[in-house]
Amino acid sequence: MRSHLRGVAVGLLTPFDDDLEIEHEKLAENAQNLYQEGIRTFLSVANISEYHSLSESERVSVAETSVDALPSDACVLAGVGGSTAAAQDLIRAYDGVGVDALMVMPPDHTYLHEQGLLEYYRDLASVTETPLVPYVRGFDPSVEYLAALTRVEGVIGIKYALEDPVKLGAGIAAGADDVVWVDGLAEPFAVSFWAEGAEGFSAGVSNFRPEIGLELFEALSDGDWERACQLRNVCLPYQNFRSETGQQNAIPGAISVSAVKKGLDLAGLHGGTVREPIRPLAPEEADKAEQLYAQLDDDIESLVQ
Repeated sequence: MRSHLRGVAVGLLTPFDDDLEIEHEKLAENAQNLYQEGIRTFLSVANISEYHSLSESERVSVAETSVDALPSDACVLAGVGGSTAAAQDLIRAYDGVGVDALMVMPPDHTYLHEQGLLEYYRDLASVTETPLVPYVRGFDPSVEYLAALTRVEGVIGIKYALEDPVKLGAGIAAGADDVVWVDGLAEPFAVSFWAEGAEGFSAGVSNFRPEIGLELFEALSDGDWERACQLRNVCLPYQNFRSETGQQNAIPGAISVSAVKKGLDLAGLHGGTVREPIRPLAPEEADKAEQLYAQLDDDIESLVQ
């Protein structure tokens, strides 16, 4: 399991039809195509999968489709969150369909206590033998908290998604040695986080062009910083587009999932539409995505072996 976290973790976005029903066959095809391209670690029912727009039964069915679509040497992490009781029920259901690990979603409570959050992870671990990978995002924890999180029984990795590489390095230095830290902010932070001790990263544009992520991971593993920076820079225009607000909106990142789904469509995979509260790309945004994808395609052709 730890070896899988030391790599590129690609999100499995949830394809919806025009009636916003899940298209499980297309989800399976996406997973299989990414596997054929060399991806071995998959994030199912994640933020980018529209976790919060899925019912509990849909989350389980999406995880099951992901597991069934992939060979046994692939690793499927399934997102879990919510109240302790609800999360424990979801974990039991995930265990029933054979997921390999549980990515514990960022806490969505307005008020948090670090010790209470640690107890939450312990309670989740108490009902399963499946390893946990907490997702640190949306709050500013102490280094002491990060170190304590590595020592919660059942935690084998941490997906770190704070724009603070210094705190990452401090947390890694203070934490247990057997926990794998994963860059949760995709390719733009892969180089700086790797320098601080991260050993894997989640995908951004690599969700639909996995070759760029695989090449970036190889460059980082080889210590080829110049090439790693070149590969990282290729991803930035599309990743910066993902962080935009979109039209008639002031919230950053509102088009992030829609932009990745457009990238899937352009790559010949299955993206499709999105559920509320996310909005599809406006026509002008879709045109920009196509232009950025064409630029990305040209850059990948010149850089990727």
